[in-house]
Amino acid sequence: MLDIFKINLQLFAEPNTNVTTDAGLSVENQTHYDMTLIDEAGPQLVHDQFAQKRPIPKNGGKKINFRKFAALPKATQPLTEGVTPNGKKLSATAIEAEVSQYGDYVVMSDVLDLTALDPIIVEATKVCGRQAGLTLDTITRNILHSGTNVYYAPKADGTVIESRATLDATCKLTVDVVRRVAAILKKNNAPKIDGSYAAIIHPFAAYDLMSDPEWKYPHQYKDTDNIYEGEIGKIGGVRFVETSEAKIYEGGVFGTLFIADGAYGTTEITGGGLRTIIKPLGSAGSADPLDQRSSVGWKASKTAEILVPAYLIRVEHESSFSDEVEAN
Repeated sequence: MLDIFKINLQLFAEPNTNVTTDAGLSVENQTHYDMTLIDEAGPQLVHDQFAQKRPIPKNGGKKINFRKFAALPKATQPLTEGVTPNGKKLSATAIEAEVSQYGDYVVMSDVLDLTALDPIIVEATKVCGRQAGLTLDTITRNILHSGTNVYYAPKADGTVIESRATLDATCKLTVDVVRRVAAILKKNNAPKIDGSYAAIIHPFAAYDLMSDPEWKYPHQYKDTDNIYEGEIGKIGGVRFVETSEAKIYEGGVFGTLFIADGAYGTTEITGGGLRTIIKPLGSAGSADPLDQRSSVGWKASKTAEILVPAYLIRVEHESSFSDEVEAN
C-alpha cells in the first residue's frame, strides 16, 4: 500500500515555476495543439461574437485603439446645377483600451503519461481550451455589463422600476419589454445586425419568453443560414443567443444584453491572441532532473471596450428561477 500511495502523490507533483526551457515541439505539432485550443475555446466565446474584432497590438504593446466614426449631418440643402458642393469630413474618435494577459496550465507526471489510455496532451489541451474560452468570455461579459445604459423590467401591474434593489418576482423579461428595448435602440438609430438586434440571455430567463406564441425557433426562420453560436430563436425583432454564462447578479437578478451593430469591440483570439504552451517530459533540464513532469497551458491577451453606449442596453429582471440561482 505504501508504494502505491507514493505513486499517486507523484500524479499531483507541483511544477518548478522557474522552468522556461523550450518545449521542443515541431511547428506542425504546435500548430495542431494551437488549433485544438482555439476550436475548444471558440464555442464558449458567446459574448465576443457581436463585437468589432481587432488584432492584438503588434510587438506586444499593451494598448489597442478602437475607432468610432461620428454620423454625418443630414444633407437637406438642394444641389445647385453644375456646382460641386463642399462635402463633409469624417470625424473619428479613438477609444483606447489596455490589453491584459491571462493564462493557466495543468501538470502531468511521467506515471500518468505512461499509464493513460487517451492521448494525454490532446485531452489536456481540450480541457485548457474550454477553460480559456470561459475565462475570456467572462472578461468580455463583465466589461459589457459595466455599461450604464440600463432598463429595469417593470412589475406585472406596470409599475416602473428605477433600481435593481426594487425589482420583485413579477419583474420578468416579457415580449413587451423586448419590444420596448428594441424601440429604444431604433430611437437611438442603432444599426441592426443582419436585419435584427441581438440579445444574450440566460436559459432561465429565456424560459419566460419561449412560451409566447410569437416565438420563432431557428428552424422556423425564412433564412436558416448564418445562425449565431447558441441562437435559440427570435421575437420582437430580436434574435436571442443563450448561454449559462449570461450575467446573474446578487438576489437572482438576471442581466440580458441587447446589442446593436458596432456597440463594442474585442481583441481577436487568433493571430497570437490565444496560444498553447506545452512543456514535454525532459524539457526542463536540471529543474526536473528525473523527467517527471510535463505541462500544457494557455496564455491570452484580451480586452473589450464599449464603443457606442447607446447601442448596448442591459435589461435587468427576475425570472421564474430567481430563487434557485447564485450570482456569477
